[in-house]
Amino acid sequence: MKFFEEKRKEVMGHIETFMLEKMSDYLKPIDTIWQPSDFLPDASRDTFFNEIKEMQESARGLSYDLVAVLIGDTITEEALPTYESWLTMVEGVSDNEEGGWMKWTRHWTAEENRHGDLLNKYLYLSGRVNMRMMEVSTQYLIADGFDIGTGHDPYRNFIYTSFQELATNVSHRRVASQAKKDGDTLLSKMCGVIAADEARHAKAYKYFIEKIFEVDPNEAMLAFEDMMRKKIVMPAHFLREIGLKIGQTFGHFTDAAERLGIYTAIDYVDILKELIEDWHIESVVDLKEDGEKARDYIMNLPNRLIRVAERMKNPMLEYKFSWIYG
Repeated sequence: MKFFEEKRKEVMGHIETFMLEKMSDYLKPIDTIWQPSDFLPDASRDTFFNEIKEMQESARGLSYDLVAVLIGDTITEEALPTYESWLTMVEGVSDNEEGGWMKWTRHWTAEENRHGDLLNKYLYLSGRVNMRMMEVSTQYLIADGFDIGTGHDPYRNFIYTSFQELATNVSHRRVASQAKKDGDTLLSKMCGVIAADEARHAKAYKYFIEKIFEVDPNEAMLAFEDMMRKKIVMPAHFLREIGLKIGQTFGHFTDAAERLGIYTAIDYVDILKELIEDWHIESVVDLKEDGEKARDYIMNLPNRLIRVAERMKNPMLEYKFSWIYG
């Protein structure tokens, strides 16, 4: 075990150089990147209350399921303290407080922090949300933490973040599209810029894994197989409301997303296919016997998952969330 930990740290040190060279491509300058106030009514202006009324009028046109998905996405974004503390525990990240990986983690967290800020303020101003109930769920999610099956292994963690950033991109992009159809152009713009951030972050984590495959292909392949055998769980899989057990609300949240086509089992398969293609899994060389078996499992997995997804019925049971008025 000690040998593998040392090898991981050595690889993280190797790819840190490439990460630092590309960091400005994957993270934007703080002074010029968008901020939540760019999209929200300005309380210092005389038009503030009229703008709030216009916001609430548009928000009234959003479907119940879309509001539920938006709240679930917001709570997921608001649980950022959990994700930052998790990343700082990854092998090779926290060895040096002023090192490149800690710099990446802090800057990535800073960019992500804007997402929850923007969506939270929108929901507060929309007038459709019981904010106290939502805030309780957010506090629960941060307090409960999560178990995503990665341990402190950087390979598994970056595979997870590659997948997860792609998934959040899909979810925010689809919410943006649905909000536009429902007549809320402001929300559509908000979710659109968040989706763009997630797509940029996904490129970063995919790049990190690509560099890992170049120097430690067998272990990278085994890590990929292990994460896919466990199945990638969403960071909000412990989501709950007052009076409910850990994870009880998450199923209702995902049902709403499935019903609307915001994020589905087919999307899960499509993301897997994208990672297989981007990491050139079919042509990776220098694999050992266990690595070859891992590759076979990964290459065959999309077809297996498609067959499962096709048999799944669209969840029709509607659930009344404590977060939403009416």
